[in-house]
Amino acid sequence: MPDLEEIRSRFKNDHFATDAAGIVIDSAEPGKAVCSLILEERHMNENHVPMGGAIFTLADIAFAVAANGYSERKTISQHASITFLAPAKGGRLIAEASCLRGGRTTALYRVDVRDELDTYVAHATVNGYVIGT
Repeated sequence: MPDLEEIRSRFKNDHFATDAAGIVIDSAEPGKAVCSLILEERHMNENHVPMGGAIFTLADIAFAVAANGYSERKTISQHASITFLAPAKGGRLIAEASCLRGGRTTALYRVDVRDELDTYVAHATVNGYVIGT
């Protein structure tokens, strides 16, 4: 089973999430992951709150790590839905992804995004499609 550094190394190739957005993988275990993002000016929209795309990217990479970090199978997003609940009040966003149902060809994941002050910023569901090994 890979350790956290091996998982981080593998996902460093997700350049948009890691390089452009600055997302970090904080923890991972089979079917679960926690990723975070220190908010910077580049993540803000005109209203000076985090851009929806930055929040979605964080949720998406948390799903990817939860679905693929400990699996020989490759799972990709088939459908994703996100509901933005409140603007972040803190300076760090944390996404927690967990598998609700993992099947032979499809999976369902839940991703909750909060800030470090526990503001519930967004809720996402992601249907994954298993494309094989």
